[in-house]
Amino acid sequence: GPFRALRYRNYRLFFTGQAISLIGTWMQRVAMSWLVYRLTLSPFALGTVDFASQIATLLLGFFAGAIVDRVDLRRLLIWTQGLAMGQALVLSALTLAGKATFLAILACGALLGMINAFDMPARHAFVVRMVENKEDLGNAIALNSSLFNLARLLGPAIAGIVIAAVGEGLCFLLNGLSYFSIILALKAMRISPAAEVQPQTPAFAGIRQGLSYAWHNRPIRDILILLSCLSLLGLPYVVMMPVFAREILKGGPRTLGFLMGATGAGALVGSMLLAVRKGTGGLEKIIPVVSGLFSAAVVGFAFSPSAGASYVLVAIAGFGMISTLASCNTMLQTLVENAFRGRVMSLYTMALVGIAPFGSLIAGWLTGRMGVRLALALGGICCMGTSAWFWKRLQASRKILSSESKRLL
Repeated sequence: GPFRALRYRNYRLFFTGQAISLIGTWMQRVAMSWLVYRLTLSPFALGTVDFASQIATLLLGFFAGAIVDRVDLRRLLIWTQGLAMGQALVLSALTLAGKATFLAILACGALLGMINAFDMPARHAFVVRMVENKEDLGNAIALNSSLFNLARLLGPAIAGIVIAAVGEGLCFLLNGLSYFSIILALKAMRISPAAEVQPQTPAFAGIRQGLSYAWHNRPIRDILILLSCLSLLGLPYVVMMPVFAREILKGGPRTLGFLMGATGAGALVGSMLLAVRKGTGGLEKIIPVVSGLFSAAVVGFAFSPSAGASYVLVAIAGFGMISTLASCNTMLQTLVENAFRGRVMSLYTMALVGIAPFGSLIAGWLTGRMGVRLALALGGICCMGTSAWFWKRLQASRKILSSESKRLL
């Protein structure tokens, strides 16, 4: 069934802990965006904070991937979650005391980015350790995406209400406390020490090996290129949502919360549809279709005439984007060998998160000069071209994908 990965005890613990923590994460994301825009009224400031919170993923990504392949993943995740909790509580204290400034938010965002540079590839690589049967790996990844997007649906909606009633500080506080759930879940897991052992290679040699492995595997290389382009050109629509909510839709934090929530609703539907799939057959054909759907929805959202139409279009964008990300993640996890899993998933994180800051800066700069509508539309049109390129490349890669999937499964 669609929840078959939950039969594994370790994965159930992880899933439960994440269910609470991710709601807090999305509350903080919305609250931070609204606080920055409230303090500065600057689209460029929004892009700058997003840049600071994600650039570390790009700068530290190669090193982080080599570390992930060498250490106890559960212990690493406990440390990263604890540090993220501290960051959220500091931000909460500053905001509740009325001392939050743009520079303070920028510093907290940069710290969280450094933590995530290690946390995200470790989290992706850890999934295969919790799911004993590799045939259930795609289901586990789809369930992770479902949970992520259910939190994206609930978290922003709750954040909008909390910000309107109390302010941003309480959102940061609740996020900090939510980290207890995932830390306790990680501590309760039973992971075999033998499963954590990886060949010990010097760090820089390991980085070179990982890059060479990914570059010479054509399907892996093409997937990473596609994700990099979508992250650079398409995903900034999320960063510019506060501008769109306030300037175009003439709304406030609740409007922003509903936009983010609609995105999460569409993404939740997409991830659940992937969860009911059996195996990974045919995923490679889905990727260019759903990435093209995402691109078209972003262009439509850019010229949306009303709030209602905007909610529908961002829901379609959410559906297309999460379907693309989950499908790409599943294909990578299926194709990669265990010895390179951490490094390839670090490249996945870099493509998805590390490239995004540059897109945010570009989108913020373009918004200031041509308006948010044209800036978003331009990015969406470029993403359409990237999806078409991937479709063309896919014709030559399909046999490789099929043979590699069968060999590794």
